[in-house]
Amino acid sequence: MKRVRIPACILLFSVLLFQGCATLGEIARTLTRLKNLQFRLDNISDFSLAGIGIGPKSQLRDFTLADGIQLLAAFRNQRLPARFLLNVETRNPNDGTGGTTRTVSTLTRFDWRLLIDDRPTISGGIDQALEIPGTGQTTVIPLRLELDLYEFFGERGYEDLLNLALALGGRGGDISRVALDALPSVSTPLGDIAWPERITIVSKEFR
Repeated sequence: MKRVRIPACILLFSVLLFQGCATLGEIARTLTRLKNLQFRLDNISDFSLAGIGIGPKSQLRDFTLADGIQLLAAFRNQRLPARFLLNVETRNPNDGTGGTTRTVSTLTRFDWRLLIDDRPTISGGIDQALEIPGTGQTTVIPLRLELDLYEFFGERGYEDLLNLALALGGRGGDISRVALDALPSVSTPLGDIAWPERITIVSKEFR
């Protein structure tokens, strides 16, 4: 029987095509997992204003005389630096139920911009990659933020700025006044892939 020789170039092409299909398949699965990742704002904690912790406070009269002197001095210098921790929940629903494959998604980037009362303020990202296990449970992304409330809301006046800080980080604070405009990225065999479009992350629901 005559043996048929297959040119090496055809064999190489076939191998590359097979590998390429496998890679494309993995990318498709990654994109599906990416689409399923969900985010929600959880809470604000450790809020300080001009160096004064306001977590236990809920109204203006909760500030001491010394607090008022320090805050008024900062305001007159056109500075009211706020520092706080914004905790973002992320959920990977690929837990092996409902036809999904249980997988771990690795969040490699999380470019965000903070909105307060719908006004864009500071922006940033995460320092290191974060694995989101496919357990259906939530994983917290802690964002340590610093911004000058006077820079973005100085026109509101002294008392209104204090009330804003209390609303954000005081006792019974209203997280609904905060949102994140974000662009997450996850790892794939061909490198990082970003979300198809930016998303707005709020506290009311996972998105």
